[in-house]
This record gives sequence, structure tokens and C-alpha cells, in this order.
Amino acid sequence: MRACFCLIVLCWSCVAWAGDVEILQVEFFQKGINTWQASATLKHADEGWKHYADAWRVMLPSGLVAGLRTLHHPHVDEQPVTRSLANIEIPPGVEKVTVEAHDKIHGWAKKQVQVDLMKASGDRYKVHRR
Repeated sequence: MRACFCLIVLCWSCVAWAGDVEILQVEFFQKGINTWQASATLKHADEGWKHYADAWRVMLPSGLVAGLRTLHHPHVDEQPVTRSLANIEIPPGVEKVTVEAHDKIHGWAKKQVQVDLMKASGDRYKVHRR
């Protein structure tokens, strides 16, 4: 019984070690009147197929998902990792969106990045997190 408990605690501590996925940077490029392309740079201590950062998404203020980028495999030796997403439809009048990141164990990270599309210089917007 004691050995079983120790094994469970050890496994749980390994799972919790990687922590939430962190968004280091996002970029938005306006491609059309209501169409955007975005890229997000994520940092996560990917541990393999059972625990890795597996997605990021763009959320509208209404709570609807404007775009979802799935990461199909772990990036254990490639950190941070940047991936883009095209054809994000953002309705007229929406000035701010939120970018969220996800990992297989912890779900959607608590820390999000809010993007004010009205602050774009020209057709590009870039946010760095520190």
C-alpha cells in the first residue's frame, strides 16, 4: 500500500512538473477586411506524447472561437515553438481578441494574451510577454 501511494505521488509530481503552457509572443496580420493571420510562440516543458502543448486559439469577446491551431506532436527539443494560423474571421466592430494556449494535462492556461487590433500599425500587430 505504501509503495503504491509513493508511486502515485511520484507520477503526479512528474505530470505537474511541466506546468501550464506560456504564450511568449503573438502576431496578427490583417489579410482582408475581416480576415487575419496570426502566429503564436509558445513555451512549455513538453515531456512527450502524454504531456505537451497541443493547441492555441483566438477567442472573440462573445466567447466564440475565431480560430484554433492544433499542434499534432510534442516539441520536446524545439522550445519555444512558433506556429501560425490563417483565415481567422474577425467580425466588423470587434476590436479586441484573446489568445489562449492549451496543454494535454492542464487544459487551457490561466494566463492569456489580449490583443487590441486597433493598435496595429498598418496591418500588423505584435505582442511580447515578459
